[in-house]
Amino acid sequence: MKRVKKTNPRLLKLINDLKAKSREQNVGFWRDIAERLEKPNRNFAEVNLSKINRFSNDNEFIIVPGKVLGAGSIDHPVNVAALNFSLTAEVLITGANGKCMSIEQLMQANPTGKGVRILK
Repeated sequence: MKRVKKTNPRLLKLINDLKAKSREQNVGFWRDIAERLEKPNRNFAEVNLSKINRFSNDNEFIIVPGKVLGAGSIDHPVNVAALNFSLTAEVLITGANGKCMSIEQLMQANPTGKGVRILK
């Protein structure tokens, strides 16, 4: 069986950075995200805004190890970090006074990963 490696340089760097941050901070949270991103792309999370709206509180930090999609609506501000965002999702999140950020940005802002909810 042929083993296929990831070729996306951003994704490879992100996985290495997540593992390094996990070792540096002695926190398993970032290693968990790295392991989810090491899986095949077809297994990445695809989360709709309706799910984020349902499972989040005001100004909470949410991480999606995959893509955020624009189906549904959001009625409160949340800070969402994800690998990718659809254009609709970005517009609706920022329209609700929320913030869209990359996983790298969240890792810099919150090195220990405390208070961050994972949605898949």
